Amino acid sequence: MKTVIIGGVAGGASAAARLRRLDEKSNIIILERGDYVSFANCGLPYYIGGAITDKNNLTLQTPESFRARFNIDIRVNSEALKIDSKAKTIEVKNLKTGESYTESYDNLILSPGAEPIRPSIEGADNDIVFTLRNIPDTLKIKQYIENAKPKSAVVVGGGYIGVEMAENLKEAGLKVSIVELADHLIAPLDFDMAADVHRYIKTKGIALYLNNGIKAIDGHTVILQNGKIDADMVIMSVGVRPETVLAQDCGIKTNQRGSIIVDENMKTNIPDIYAVGDAVEVEDFITKSPAFIPLAGPANKQGRIAADNIAGFDSKYNGTQGSAVLKLFDMTVATTGLNEKAAKSAGIDYDKTYTYSGSHASYYPGASNMSIKALWDKKTLKILGAQIVGFDGVDKRMDVIAAAIRFGAKITDLTNLELCYAPPFGSAKDPVNMLGFVAENITTGKVKQFFWHDVERLPRDGSVTLIDVRTVTEVSRGKIDGFINIPLDSLRERIGEIPKDKPVYVHCHSGLRSYIAYRILVGNGYDCFNLAGGWRLYESVIHEKTVPEYICTECK
Repeated sequence: MKTVIIGGVAGGASAAARLRRLDEKSNIIILERGDYVSFANCGLPYYIGGAITDKNNLTLQTPESFRARFNIDIRVNSEALKIDSKAKTIEVKNLKTGESYTESYDNLILSPGAEPIRPSIEGADNDIVFTLRNIPDTLKIKQYIENAKPKSAVVVGGGYIGVEMAENLKEAGLKVSIVELADHLIAPLDFDMAADVHRYIKTKGIALYLNNGIKAIDGHTVILQNGKIDADMVIMSVGVRPETVLAQDCGIKTNQRGSIIVDENMKTNIPDIYAVGDAVEVEDFITKSPAFIPLAGPANKQGRIAADNIAGFDSKYNGTQGSAVLKLFDMTVATTGLNEKAAKSAGIDYDKTYTYSGSHASYYPGASNMSIKALWDKKTLKILGAQIVGFDGVDKRMDVIAAAIRFGAKITDLTNLELCYAPPFGSAKDPVNMLGFVAENITTGKVKQFFWHDVERLPRDGSVTLIDVRTVTEVSRGKIDGFINIPLDSLRERIGEIPKDKPVYVHCHSGLRSYIAYRILVGNGYDCFNLAGGWRLYESVIHEKTVPEYICTECK
């Protein structure tokens, strides 16, 4: 049996290796248009920034090593031009010699990936404009930095790759700006969680132009919808689209985006043709709706599943939940599942909360707090998604939540998780447990919440009582208009100052002390509400909504 795989990297290379492990006798061929069959595409920005110093470390497998270990016929610089699904043949062009030939197959796996989108604007083909998809793109950018000695760069697009590129260009010594059409960086985040990211990235000297798009590139001037920026180089990172013209031309069904439609076995509509990786339409694990979520982890799993089915094992792909993590200098940003925009779009009746917990025991040196946001279905209490922004231990907490979602856990189930504890690594009440405790209080009616976006709508006419239970020193650094300061430790002795016939809205720095105040007030007959996320979250969001996007430490 002969299996031909078009495209390597995550999906194609994983399929080839898995198929060989399952079938020692099968004839396996990989056709790869580029020079590299398997490389660490997620590591490319870090070679540009200098964290990875040897370009050879980006190459996970060479054609020679693949042949030696797996006995697979690797043909680089070989472009598949046409698929004849009836004859089960592929027209292939050798890009080195220019010659074409026909290759037959019994089974075919398509792993063409996705290509960067280049906006249709004047100047997009300028010599200072780059995209990042593969090793040649990386070397081109690296060589330009070394030879042209650019002083400034504009990254167009504030997604994961755009932000990673901004960080690494800054590490390479350039003055960097990010232009993003949306109101915040990193689309899987909600604005309230992105606010901390915005504030932090600006302290690193990276300028942000949010709610702004690019209109043209004129020489070394990037012309925006609102304003312009001088730049010595431009990185286009506005997204990717599935590269599926070859598939469409042979009759394989695609959706409106161009993604290949596959079933749970990764089979296309044409017999004996499979598709994997960034080119395929997946099912969102939470909503069960079609989705486009190009990530390396799912691509690897899909390649393995396609190989299983070719080898005679009934293996199924159960959807993508979009778990991802980002390093931003010392900050870590992680997401999984749905954000609020996606939950609303799916018509889900959800609830949410925020916590602000230490990465490990506060008495052990080096602890830092992480901001966690979680959404859950009000009816089933199943976790819908989570977002975490912090500096230490973010990734492992998100991995726990992502696993909980995959196994159908309720938000309250997080209270029961027995997680590893020692002072250097965590707390006896881990941040994941704390998230569960807070959610349990909400779902069982022990606390009623209000949110940062409710604050400005609260009446200041005396019909409700607004209380800030932080210390006097904390309040002196900033406060919410209309809130009366009664420090928590003085609340019981001053409770007589609070009218009982009016609702009470209370807040502290993070929501923890105000929860204690809430319970004191409720225990004394008051109708009370607690500010989820506290002053810290409120101030972060409001600050980022009012400060001009372009402000940074180098621009002031």
